[in-house]
Amino acid sequence: MDSSSKLQFSQHVFTSKSVKQKNLPFFSQPPNVRIMQYPYTNWMRLFLLSVFFLLNTTTVFSKVASPLLHYSVSFPDPSSHTFNVELNCSNWSLDTIFVKMPKWMPGYYQVMDYANSVENLLVRDIKGKSLAVEKRNENTWVVSGIKNKSFIVKYTIRTKSQFVANSYVDSEHAYLIPENTFLYIEGHLNIPVSVTFSLNNEWNKIATGLDPVGGRPYEFTAPDFDILYDCPVLIGNLRELPSFKVKGIEHRFIGYNMGDFDQILFMDNLKRMVEAAVDIIGDIPYKQYTFIGIGPGRGGIEHLNSTTLSFDGSGLNKPETMNKMMNFIAHEYFHNYNVKRIRPFELGPFDYDIENRTNLLWFSEGLTVYYEYLIVKRAGLADADTFLSFFDGNLDAFENDPGRLYQSLQQASYNTWSDGPFGTKGGGPDKAISYYDKGLLVGLLLDFEIRNATQNKNSLDDVMRLLYQKYYKEGNRGFTEAELQSSCEQVAGISLASIFEYVYTTKEIDYSNYLAYAGLKIDNQSSGSKGEANTIKLTRMENPSPLQAAILESWLGE
Repeated sequence: MDSSSKLQFSQHVFTSKSVKQKNLPFFSQPPNVRIMQYPYTNWMRLFLLSVFFLLNTTTVFSKVASPLLHYSVSFPDPSSHTFNVELNCSNWSLDTIFVKMPKWMPGYYQVMDYANSVENLLVRDIKGKSLAVEKRNENTWVVSGIKNKSFIVKYTIRTKSQFVANSYVDSEHAYLIPENTFLYIEGHLNIPVSVTFSLNNEWNKIATGLDPVGGRPYEFTAPDFDILYDCPVLIGNLRELPSFKVKGIEHRFIGYNMGDFDQILFMDNLKRMVEAAVDIIGDIPYKQYTFIGIGPGRGGIEHLNSTTLSFDGSGLNKPETMNKMMNFIAHEYFHNYNVKRIRPFELGPFDYDIENRTNLLWFSEGLTVYYEYLIVKRAGLADADTFLSFFDGNLDAFENDPGRLYQSLQQASYNTWSDGPFGTKGGGPDKAISYYDKGLLVGLLLDFEIRNATQNKNSLDDVMRLLYQKYYKEGNRGFTEAELQSSCEQVAGISLASIFEYVYTTKEIDYSNYLAYAGLKIDNQSSGSKGEANTIKLTRMENPSPLQAAILESWLGE
């Protein structure tokens, strides 16, 4: 019974004249709706008190019976590249459960087969008695005889390679991918969990997006497994740079083996980048954000309130290296909006047992490349010529890729699980493309089409804000392909079918038409050598019209 129903029974004498919503169920009648012709009698009051007691007693019992899950992670011999995990389970009402290790992690769209790293799995009750466990398939174990028992699942994870999508442990640090660390129980991904880490004397810090438990060092909680799996963990003798705030929200940078560089300059650039990104959406959806530098050369993956980054600051004294690093970090940071919150409907809640395929990675990833360039320019970290040069590499890569004649953006998004994110996985003829390259280019043309159609009043920024507000903030869900196109057309005020042909077909892109809206053009330079690829550059037109000049100036932020 909800509180409004309880209030209704305790405060009102009911008369039949005021019945207005007879179609509502008995317990959902609003307080101002009278449903009886006479005042309470003693037997009625006793009946209602009995119902109230039974409902609340059931609630109490169900809370007591809710399963409790707690993980303990320890590193008895990190030099062996292994670590140990214990999963403590209590209040379990089932006799048999299926314990699973995820096959992949959101943000890296490849099957990783994390279960291959699990060794020496065993299950015991709290008295130390072994319980029946059987490996059902490559990532599933069946545990039986546990009804109304507390039990512990113990196992070791062996780490083999240093990469942003793999756990890795050595004598100096531990980088833990939750999907490569924590087993889950099939059908119970919505259960709250807690985790305790046992640190050795050499390691002094933990960097993670998990919520800490007050008064309990190295213990953290997550409301469900989607949040647990979204929070990688870096442990070791870590270094933290001076934090900064944007709109009152703290942003931290913590890393391992970061090298020597100008920390003040780097964090100032990082703050300007975050401010430029936040200005696009106009809202900060997290309570704190952490940039986690995991060491040199291992990629980057986005999360709701953090990002893990391969980071080496030793070359940041060179402007071109700083530009490259800021582009990289801007990409991963903007993903907290575009993909973690502005997302295709297939990307959450997740099924960790099979790949979550979507046709929209070109939007989630390709447009994030587009925005990384815009963010760095708007933050004042690149001048106009440098900004235009950012696009040259993507133009070159796409137009010289034979796969563009065979695979559409939609297909590239869906088939990334087999083709790889850059369309180059596997042997044979190259008939696949990178949705990063073509997705960026379609985003560029889409932005110019919207600006031209609205006389430079609207842009792709307005589409991103619309998607964020309508589907994330209000709908708490992802969007479909049709809803994406409809949102773009709503902002543009015209049909965008011709642009979306570049998504669904292999039609050659008419750059001259769309780039001209912003007074730009393609400069296609041939090397003159047989077999050598053409060099493609984005350049300004001479004598642009007032609208072309206005769009270009607005786009460049000048």
